[in-house]
Amino acid sequence: MADDLVADLEALLEGFRDDILTEAFILNVHNRVVEVRIECGACGSVDDGKSTLIGHLLYDAKLLYADQKKALELESKVGSRGGAIDYSLLLDGLMAEREQGITIDVAYRYFSTDNRSFIVADTPGHEEYTRNMAVGASFADLAIILIDATKGVLVQTRRHARICALMGIRYFIFAINKMDLAGYSQERFEEIKAQIAKLRDELELANVILIPVSATEGDNVTKASANMPWYQGPTILDYLETVNVEEDEEEGFYLPIQRVCRPNHTFRGFQGQIESGALAVGDTITTLPSKEEAKVKSILIGFDTVDSAVKGQPVNVQLDREVDVSRGCVFTKGTDVALSQRITATMLWMDDQDLAVGKEYVVKLGTKEIVGVLTDIDYTIDVNTGEKKRASSLTKNEIAVCTLFLQEPIVVDTFSHHKVLGELILIDRVTNMTSACGVVIDVNDTNADHTFVNGSLKARGDVFEDFFYGMQSLNITKAKPAFHQYHIGDTIPTKGETYAYPDNFDILILRDKVAVEIRDAKVANILSLDGYAYTEQPLVNGRGFAINVHSPQEFAAFKAPRRAGCFYLPDYAKVGGNSDAELFDKWMTFETYRKIKFHNDFE
Repeated sequence: MADDLVADLEALLEGFRDDILTEAFILNVHNRVVEVRIECGACGSVDDGKSTLIGHLLYDAKLLYADQKKALELESKVGSRGGAIDYSLLLDGLMAEREQGITIDVAYRYFSTDNRSFIVADTPGHEEYTRNMAVGASFADLAIILIDATKGVLVQTRRHARICALMGIRYFIFAINKMDLAGYSQERFEEIKAQIAKLRDELELANVILIPVSATEGDNVTKASANMPWYQGPTILDYLETVNVEEDEEEGFYLPIQRVCRPNHTFRGFQGQIESGALAVGDTITTLPSKEEAKVKSILIGFDTVDSAVKGQPVNVQLDREVDVSRGCVFTKGTDVALSQRITATMLWMDDQDLAVGKEYVVKLGTKEIVGVLTDIDYTIDVNTGEKKRASSLTKNEIAVCTLFLQEPIVVDTFSHHKVLGELILIDRVTNMTSACGVVIDVNDTNADHTFVNGSLKARGDVFEDFFYGMQSLNITKAKPAFHQYHIGDTIPTKGETYAYPDNFDILILRDKVAVEIRDAKVANILSLDGYAYTEQPLVNGRGFAINVHSPQEFAAFKAPRRAGCFYLPDYAKVGGNSDAELFDKWMTFETYRKIKFHNDFE
């Protein structure tokens, strides 16, 4: 009988292996619970009472198991409150946290009331742990920012409010804590209220409410305080149970692709979570960046085949035709999303190592991972005053607006327009540390990154960009890519830190099939390669490498096609389809007009 059971089990498992729905099940594990849920983070300065507030909330709302309650009461007897219950012990679980009396790591608590379920992140207040605070804020719908009534708004209060706004949080509770130490003074509450009003206006915060509380005594946490009859507003719990945190609907439909599902040769599905809008069988979608159109053949949610799906649901989508799609691509419908290689983002620097312009990072945006160079620090933002300052580097916990140049154009949008396509992190390629997090505030059209433009003729080129050798990365890269666009008649920079060209030469940009004639250090003509005739001027390619052509005969040999579609790439057919190295070795020389400089900014 046991053998029969084993055989039946093996047959069942074998059936699962062949089932096209097996891989889709992974997505359904993380499906959202169909209920009203609020994800909120508690933040503020050191010792403002964040852990105490959340602990008291859980205790008063009777959201603790009996053994948790008993353990809390026992631990409090040897705590810092002379035997009175220390509610912070429910959150501060690390030994270092209890010894120092501060929160270090993010503590998550999950609980439900009759009306809603909650996920609460208790975040550190100390500046040293700002990165941990940012992690806790990154997922939240609502922020509870605690302010010590005896101290008022501090620098760290401003920092946390700014970071919360940066992370897209739209709902704020400013809990004016320790009102018991301020004598439950209405006057003191009004003073702090005026400070917060200035902060709200400065950061353009929406949906702000102020609640006077005492986390240790329980005033206005779950029950209205008898000590503050002058306050007629809701308690913390009342507000959490009634606030509507539904975000404004984003334009159209989009689905970032997480994975291509190929369980067998008959099925090819595209897995991901719908971030906006709805999708139905028969809809026509556009794939980005390939810009192909296809119709939806089927939609799977877990093991179930459905006719439609909406925002927040993980899906496995099958199309009616083959498309060029992989992880990092995006399905769209009824929305305008850009392709860009250059973006501007507001970022919080979290690395212990200072940021220097020109360093390469792995940029994770949506489901896409790509190498990018941080080319400019436009300005830093003073967390206290909001003042914008010029800077050449960033230190830990600073906030700045920066420009990133990516390895290739990707699907991206501003954070305010499409949230998931506008939030990013930078990962150090050497240490694998998360160096920064931020949001996209400006997207540059890919077409604007063309170096040479003459009507419909457009060509990209690195010919006027400096190349440096990074001492840490051990890579040759552009320390500061140039984005100037040149038209006929424009003066060009013939000399830079790592290049020097003559005043008269021709540029052959093979990949875009465009020729540029430079005369007297100006753009004399921009024309198609088909219409270009050799002028016996020095030749360079689009990267500034010398093309070893010195006579009409050599030029004829260089341009002679060896196969259809490979104009000006003559040796591709001889050595195979991946012959860049062979082509460059035969026809091009790097050091004629270029050199490599060492660059310490990469350290």
